[in-house]
Amino acid sequence: MAEAEAAQGRVQAAVESAVQGLERERIRAMQGAMFRCSARCCEDGSASMQEVQRCIERCHAPLAQAQAIVTAELEHFQDRLSRCSLQCRDQAKDALDSGGSEPKVRGQLDACLASCGDQHLRLVPLMARKMRDGLAAIQQ
Repeated sequence: MAEAEAAQGRVQAAVESAVQGLERERIRAMQGAMFRCSARCCEDGSASMQEVQRCIERCHAPLAQAQAIVTAELEHFQDRLSRCSLQCRDQAKDALDSGGSEPKVRGQLDACLASCGDQHLRLVPLMARKMRDGLAAIQQ
């Protein structure tokens, strides 16, 4: 399983790097804008408690939308990767049920899982672009 574990590590590192890049490029600025906007809401001495709360919620809306976009893309990516690995496991089970030797089937499973990882590693830039495009479309 060394090959599969190495591929998993590469995918995880690529996804983390992509998300950290987005966080630095877009999300931090959105967080700053949200906090400044919320502070202005609180500085309005003539506003009622409910008005201040609604104002703060409006300030938070773009950031909540951004978090939803990132979460949805990550979940979609994870679902695809999970389906690929489940297919590998099904193939391995079928090979064992057909009389394949366990060491050989284990090697095939490792290669299949590594292939899943490598296929999905190539999809990380596309996922990051979808996130970036979604974040760029948010009205602040």
